[in-house]
Amino acid sequence: MNASLELGPIFRTLLRNKMGALLIALQIAVTMTIVVNAIFIIDEREALMARVSGVDEADSFYVNSNGFASDFDNPNTIQEDLRQIRALPSVRNVTTINAIPISGGGWSMSLQTEAGEGKDDVATAVYMVDHHGLEALDVQLLAGQNFTEQELRYRDGSEEGWPQNIIITQALANDLFPDTAIDEVIGKTTYINNDEPMQIIGVIDALQAPWIGWEQLENTMLSPEYFAFNNSTTYFVRAQDGMRDQAMRAVEEYLAQRANERLVRGMESFENVRNESYGFHAAMIKILTIVMATLVLITGMGIVGLASFNVNKRKKQIGTRRALGATQWQIVRYFMLENFMITSIGVLTGAALSIGLNILLVNFFELNRISWYYIPIGMLCLWVLGQLAVLGPAKKAANIPPAMATRTV
Repeated sequence: MNASLELGPIFRTLLRNKMGALLIALQIAVTMTIVVNAIFIIDEREALMARVSGVDEADSFYVNSNGFASDFDNPNTIQEDLRQIRALPSVRNVTTINAIPISGGGWSMSLQTEAGEGKDDVATAVYMVDHHGLEALDVQLLAGQNFTEQELRYRDGSEEGWPQNIIITQALANDLFPDTAIDEVIGKTTYINNDEPMQIIGVIDALQAPWIGWEQLENTMLSPEYFAFNNSTTYFVRAQDGMRDQAMRAVEEYLAQRANERLVRGMESFENVRNESYGFHAAMIKILTIVMATLVLITGMGIVGLASFNVNKRKKQIGTRRALGATQWQIVRYFMLENFMITSIGVLTGAALSIGLNILLVNFFELNRISWYYIPIGMLCLWVLGQLAVLGPAKKAANIPPAMATRTV
């Protein structure tokens, strides 16, 4: 019998035993709805986690120094620390810094290209570094020049105003001066606090802000300052290639020797910073992966169970068809067509539910709209799953002998 001619009898058979088929179709629809949206969320989270911070993540770490004596000489301590740490064989460079990229805590300001209140401004993260900051952070200067040692200042929280010169990322340059070549940005003036001018002397390739969920993540500026609020200083250290662990031990030993009147704590590799910052995303990916695998397994078992039930229930009918000349392939094809029809009802319902669930996620959780191709790919995968799941019971049905037609029980 031609496959198309079997569709009518199959459909009528499903109508007579519709409860099991409807339950499997509903299970397929729910599975598709959850799996499609879960895969989309996983893809988005993986894309977020793959973003480049801009620093040498494998070889970088930071450590905090906190002076507690009332007469603690932090400016001289900073200079001596920087000199000694840079002299360590395992260290490539080090800078003081006020915040760690993608760590979750930092300082943001707004810049504008015209002075005065009410002018359009652009948000940016602020990193206060010295003239070794570019190499310590492993950022590349695309245009302009680095800070000089002479223009650095010491900021302990009591200073007002900002340095005259700044370095900004390419992303921030594009937001401030759209359609302007990077070379032409050098020398331009921006304003902070509405009317305080700062000149752009350099543009670097990339350096992410401290907040991974911030829309302006790529907008950062470097300010030439030694930052030490309340005698607390953070050193950002870049080790020689592959020598991060040795550098961490060496820096810790040096600081421990000079730990009079201060506490040294909070040493952490940048890899740990990334893992902690994206820990929620990583956990979500694991949970969604487990949920998807469980749903797919349960759905596959449900299809197998329904098909096996139908085979056992129709043994005499199958034997009769075999006695009338039906081949094993025709028996297999019958059950695969039956499953295809059930699966089709499920995936079509699932497609509608997937779109509906995504609309809810967009409206209530501010997620992005699902890309169009996730739906047909999900439908195709569920169709394949259904055919693979029914293949075993269908082969079992094909092996039923024609003599089964003569049995009364």
